[in-house]
Amino acid sequence: MTIDVREQPDGRREVLDPVRRRWVALTPEEEVRQLTIQMLNSHYGYPLELMQVEGAITLNGMTRRCDIVVYDTSGMPQMIVECKKPEVSLTQKVCDQACRYNTVLKVPYLLLTNGHQMVMVAVNATEGSLSQLPDIPAYHKKS
Repeated sequence: MTIDVREQPDGRREVLDPVRRRWVALTPEEEVRQLTIQMLNSHYGYPLELMQVEGAITLNGMTRRCDIVVYDTSGMPQMIVECKKPEVSLTQKVCDQACRYNTVLKVPYLLLTNGHQMVMVAVNATEGSLSQLPDIPAYHKKS
């Protein structure tokens, strides 16, 4: 997978975000985010128009931003994707961050990635438990 990158005259590199439809600074975390968007779209079938990048939520009175939120066609959030730069390990702390965001969005899936590793988690809200999945569920349009 490749992402569309351009270099500015001052040496800054930017990447074209197909979800936000604009050029953004290419940081290590942004590169992971863009590759994840591309993977979700091309390999798992998630439509770009059902993704939101850096969407704001209010958590404990503070504004936080989710890296990627995937919605279903009725506008209900289905997956929170937490992206970290490649040198950040996917620790319990990263999972806890996604779980905190999920207290607001209440999605059935959490995806954690640093570009090298991916952890896909199913959320069982009834039991208040998480279970790791072997892969990302493919997109299925609800009829």
